[in-house]
Amino acid sequence: MGRVLGPFGVRGWVKLKTFTENLDNLAGYPTWWVTVAGVERPMQLEGVEVHASHMVAKLAGVDDRDQAFALRGAEISIPREALPPAEDGEFYWADLIGLDVVNLQGEHLGQVEDLLETGANDVLVVKGDDKQRLLPYVDAIVLEVNLTDHVIRVDWGLDY
Repeated sequence: MGRVLGPFGVRGWVKLKTFTENLDNLAGYPTWWVTVAGVERPMQLEGVEVHASHMVAKLAGVDDRDQAFALRGAEISIPREALPPAEDGEFYWADLIGLDVVNLQGEHLGQVEDLLETGANDVLVVKGDDKQRLLPYVDAIVLEVNLTDHVIRVDWGLDY
């Protein structure tokens, strides 16, 4: 759902990069799961502010710049059961990671390794045996997402 970029100020606030549709979506969850160096722990949200391109937050027990700096790079997550269900035709990015990507000719392009937000449209990062591909996540390219079969069907050539 997000990542800690580093400290913000001297009183324990952290600057965040959110992976949500709206910057303030994380503010609605009082408990965040914070993963630092592979260790995940729940942390209570004490305060939040939305700035132009990022969000800053104050987490319980993080009271100075050094403690905030120690969280740099930490992943922020929310338990799946706390999230609202995705609407028809919409998917959480986490659901797309690891799906097989197959084109109209039935050729396997690889698996979704990551997604990128570019401003114009999101981009699927597909890791194949031979190379990495960046596919625009637009209706003309992504024709079907089938979570049951674990596959995304795309109009994309193997040699693109």
